[in-house]
Amino acid sequence: MKQNAVADMVRDIMTEFADLTGLTGGQAPKRYLWTDAFAVCNYLELYDQTGEEAYRQLALRLVDQVQGKLGRHRAEDPRTGWISGLSEPEGERHPTHGGLRIGKPLNERQPDEPFDERLEWERDGQYYHYLTKWMHALHQVSRVTGDSSYHRWAVELARTAHARFSYRPTPGARKRMYWKMSIDLSYPLVPSMGQHDPLDGFITYQQLQATAPPAAEHPSWPDLDAEIADMFGICRGKNWATSDPLGLGGVLTDAYKMAQLIAHYRLKQFDLLETLLEASLVGLQAYVSQNPLQLPIDFRLAFREFGLSIGLWAIERLQELVEENPVIFGERTELQAQLAALKRYTPLAERIEAFWLEQPHREAESWLAHREINLVMLAASLTPDGYLKL
Repeated sequence: MKQNAVADMVRDIMTEFADLTGLTGGQAPKRYLWTDAFAVCNYLELYDQTGEEAYRQLALRLVDQVQGKLGRHRAEDPRTGWISGLSEPEGERHPTHGGLRIGKPLNERQPDEPFDERLEWERDGQYYHYLTKWMHALHQVSRVTGDSSYHRWAVELARTAHARFSYRPTPGARKRMYWKMSIDLSYPLVPSMGQHDPLDGFITYQQLQATAPPAAEHPSWPDLDAEIADMFGICRGKNWATSDPLGLGGVLTDAYKMAQLIAHYRLKQFDLLETLLEASLVGLQAYVSQNPLQLPIDFRLAFREFGLSIGLWAIERLQELVEENPVIFGERTELQAQLAALKRYTPLAERIEAFWLEQPHREAESWLAHREINLVMLAASLTPDGYLKL
C-alpha cells in the first residue's frame, strides 16, 4: 500500500475513533486506558507526519479526558473526586498520583464479593500493564511538546504503581506483583503476576529515568532508582517467551525500546536485549506452528494480532538502529544472527494488516465487539513510529 494511502487511512481511522469515543462531537466521553494510550501516540504521529496542529490538540485533549475521567471515581460510586484522595486543586496538579482506572463497564469487585473469572474481565480496577502504556504515552507527549509536566506525571504514576502493585509474599521473600488492583489501589483483585508486567515496568522506568530533564535544571525531579532496582530483582531469571500474539509483540517492542536506550542513552544491558530477541524467536516459532492466521474469523481477535504486527515492525527498525551504530553494536555477532532470524517473520505483519483491511472482515462480530481498540491498534500498526520510537 502506498504511503499516502496509508496516511489517509490512518487519518480516517483516528477521526472515526474520536467521534465514537466522545473525543470530538457531542456525546459523553468513553475512555479506556489501553486504547487511549495507543490513540495518543497515533495522534502525535499524525502531527509529526502532517504538521497539522489539530492532531497535537487531539492528543492533548485525550490526555486531559483520560486523566480527568479515569483518575476520578466512577459516576455511580458513592466516593467522589480523585481516586488518589487528593483535593481538587492538588488532584489537578497531580492527576496520576492515585493511578488510573481501566475504564471497564462494571464496577470493581468489592472485598467481600466472591471471585467470578468471567465477570472479572468486565469489572473496573487498575491493571499494571495498562499503567505502563500510559506512562509511555505521557513520555511521548512530553517528547513531542517539550512540556515536562507530562513526563513528571508519568514518573509519579510509575512510583504509585510500583508501590502498590509490588509486594513481598512473606518477610524477606523475593518481590512479586499483583496483576489487577482495586480502583483506589487498596487491595488486589487478581493476585497472580502477569508474565511480562515486570519486564514492562523495568524498561518503562528506565525509559523515564533516561529521558528525565537535566538534574541541574530540575534538582527536585523524582528519580526511579529504587523502583528500577526492585524491578530488576523481580525480572531476574524470568522466561519471557510466549506464543500469545499480543504478548509476543510486546516483547519485540520492549526489545526495540531497550536497543534505543542502549544506542541513545548509553545503557549497557546488551544481555537483556539478546534475551528478549531469543525469547521472541522461540515465541514466533511456536506461534507460526499453530497456524493461527488460518483460523475462522470468529476465533481471531484483531487487536491481539495487531499487537504482534506492531512488534514485527519494530524488527526492521531495530536492525537499522544496529547498523547505524556500529561502534555500540558492531561486534555483537549473536545480536546480528538473532535479527537475521527474526527478519524472516516480518511478512506476517503485512499479512495481518491485509486481512483486517478487507471491509467484510471489519463487519464481522469479532471486529465489531472490540471496535475502538481494533481501530486504534490497526492505525498503530500502519504507522507504528508514534508508538515505537523514543
